[in-house]
Formats: sequence, structure tokens, C-alpha cells
Amino acid sequence: MKKRAWIVFFDESGVSLLPEVRRTYAPRGRTPLLRHRLNWKRAGMAAALGYHAADPERGPRLCFHLKPGSYDTTSLIEVLEQIRTFYAGEPVVLVWDGLSAHWSRGMRAWVAEQDWLTLERLPAYAPELNPVELLWSAIKTRELANLGGDHLADVVDAAERGIHRVCSSEQLPWSFLAHTGLTIHPQTPQN
Repeated sequence: MKKRAWIVFFDESGVSLLPEVRRTYAPRGRTPLLRHRLNWKRAGMAAALGYHAADPERGPRLCFHLKPGSYDTTSLIEVLEQIRTFYAGEPVVLVWDGLSAHWSRGMRAWVAEQDWLTLERLPAYAPELNPVELLWSAIKTRELANLGGDHLADVVDAAERGIHRVCSSEQLPWSFLAHTGLTIHPQTPQN
């Protein structure tokens, strides 16, 4: 009998010293000013949100990675190594988009040597099918909203606070998965 796998959605995003401008409240006649340094320093964020295909009681699991700069094939392989440890070597079906680093020659060669990992590609132009996009939205509209940090560490700390907020909630990760409209736990067939 084949062992059931974790279904894991993966995505990357980035944060910078340029603030995520969002609506806010202010007293009438006093337009709020957002002051920030015009600086392009960036940090890359990657997240994997998964659920167990056979056992809904295990709950959703969120793995988060942060690094200066952006992701390439080598750094994504390092993240996938951490995901293997995070999911304790259990089988994982990883669902991600068509980013060139996801499907590069080096990535395909590395994945071919992994017996625990199966890759699936999301359809093009379908971010609504990836629940990690909702995670980014939740963090960028709350912790990162209108944040004009002086240092990249300020923005990174805010992003990590957002991840901790999501992880401490039992409902948010499930809601991100359910919002995609995908069937998460199919009914067992009747005999």
C-alpha cells in the first residue's frame, strides 16, 4: 500500500524598504504622510503551506524561509532541503508556479535524485490557486502595511511577526487552503 503524501503549496515573495502603501484612517483634513528612505534593499521570502492528504487531523503546516536578496536555483534547493527536514522525510507533492528557477536544469537534476519529492506545476496566470499568495496578502496588508523602516531588519522583523501571527492561528492556514476552492480532503468512496 502506497503511503499518502503531504500536499504542499510553495511560493516566493519579497519585501523591501519601500513601504506597502495601504489605506489608513486620519483625522479629517490631515492627510497622513508616509516617510521612508528611497532604498531598494530587498529580502526574499519563501513559504510552503501543506496539509496531509490522508489525515486532516494532522492540520496544516507552514514552513517559512527568509534571505537577503532574491531566490535562485541554488538557494531554492537549500529551502527544499529544509522542507524535507520540516516534513520529517515523509513524501511531499510540491505544487508551485512556473518560475524559471523552479524548472531549471539544475533543479530538475536535483529533484530526480529525491525519492521523497514530487513536483507539480500550477497553471499559468492562476495565483488564486496558490494559498501562499493569501499568506503574502495577509502579511502585507497588516504587518507590512505603510511600514517605512529605516533598516531592512525592521521590515524583516515585521514579516516574521506576521508569520508567527498566522502560525498561532488554527483557522488562518486552513482558510488560505480552503479559499483556493480546491477539494482538500475528498470523501472516502462508499462500498
